[in-house]
Amino acid sequence: MSSSPQRKRIRKSPSDRRAEIVDAAAAVALTEGLECITLRRIGEQLGVRPGLISHYFPAVEDLVAEAFGTAAHAELNTLLPAEPEAKSPTDRLARFFALATGPAYDDISRLWINARHLSRYRPALRERVGHQETLWRGRLEDLVRDGVRCGEFRTTDPYVTTIQILVVIDGLGAHANTAAADRPEAVKRMAVSTAERELGLENGTLTGRGAALDAERGDAPTPSGTDSAQGHGSGVRGGS
Repeated sequence: MSSSPQRKRIRKSPSDRRAEIVDAAAAVALTEGLECITLRRIGEQLGVRPGLISHYFPAVEDLVAEAFGTAAHAELNTLLPAEPEAKSPTDRLARFFALATGPAYDDISRLWINARHLSRYRPALRERVGHQETLWRGRLEDLVRDGVRCGEFRTTDPYVTTIQILVVIDGLGAHANTAAADRPEAVKRMAVSTAERELGLENGTLTGRGAALDAERGDAPTPSGTDSAQGHGSGVRGGS
């Protein structure tokens, strides 16, 4: 009687194993909250012993900070790519709003709220939150400056305009934990309206361009629940 063949275990490289741990922690952070990241919880998620997790992250606080940074940076690269496609600044900003302010981003909005609260007591997380805020401001300001150089946007202070836009988005994102079905349309559009006003664009420019870009993409996948620039949630941070 022949014995059944044993499945060969594949030994992962330290870098691959570390990345796997961080990705699992980021998934837990998005769906359950940063407080739920423990060595035992991530070990269960990956089917390994907690000791393996502690080998890579002796201090769970470092894993919490890394998980937040990974989730937040992934969102940043989706909404404001470091190397944007060859589109006009107006189209890039319209795409940003179309993706960033839909209910599909409620999970990342909650994560930002969660991280900012916990960062008051956790230095490693506080440093990571500040770093991500700086990256967000920098990329959006670069986009605004590109628009000014091209003559598409008009503002005397791109930095201040960037902060104004992000502060409004942050305020709307703070309502991710509340029911917003009855929110007036004018409130839903506050972030877009602020951008259009501060950048010298006609009312409806960004919403219209966002809809046109959606039509051009056709069947291109978009985050679930993201219909237009008129949603209420956003994971975007950096305005405060």
